[in-house]
Amino acid sequence: MEVTYYGHSCFGLKIEGKHIVFDPFITDNPLAIDIHVSQIPCDMLLISHGHGDHIGDAVHLSKLTGAKVFGIYEITHWLSQQGVTNYHPMNIGGSVTHENITIKMVKAEHSSSFPDGTYAGTAAGYIIGTPNFQVYYSGDTALHSDMKIIKEQFDIDYAFLPIGDNFTMGINDAVIAAEWIGCRKVLGMHYDTFGYIQIDKKKAIETFSSRNIPLTLMNIGQTIHL
Repeated sequence: MEVTYYGHSCFGLKIEGKHIVFDPFITDNPLAIDIHVSQIPCDMLLISHGHGDHIGDAVHLSKLTGAKVFGIYEITHWLSQQGVTNYHPMNIGGSVTHENITIKMVKAEHSSSFPDGTYAGTAAGYIIGTPNFQVYYSGDTALHSDMKIIKEQFDIDYAFLPIGDNFTMGINDAVIAAEWIGCRKVLGMHYDTFGYIQIDKKKAIETFSSRNIPLTLMNIGQTIHL
């Protein structure tokens, strides 16, 4: 699996020859100034919730690439009103297999509204499954006990977890989440983009390490192989 970090909570995963992108927020992210939406490969676009820092470039990217967009019903309906035609509505607990990749939508504890303030359904996370990998992308979330169910149902290799605090879990709660999930490695997200969520990176890595959980903090634009 190949992972590229586009900033904030936006990652690109290359799995089974397909490119999956989560929560595109590029154009209005001052830290992603060197990233160009037109250069992001995308076959499947997954949206966790409706806030602008997660859905900001969804319409542009989906139209540009023709990628199929997955999201909670209210989000895909909103996208259809913006002219997006290739989408798949879901809801919490549901799953679908597309291009030999299984997508399960799971609970997240977070608010969700569109940039104009209207209701955007329930915030969600995703579990991506292939014969070789199981990946958990939590989206924006607080620590919640349903994460324990993930460990009961799945063998998670890698988890993408927010660590910036204030709007989501902070470092200490994210460590607990990783233990409840039972993942082998964590990739941090939703930190440093705004003043409210700036973190001490060294402390974050040390905190995870003290619980024997490797934490990776990627540079924007960086690609790694897992």
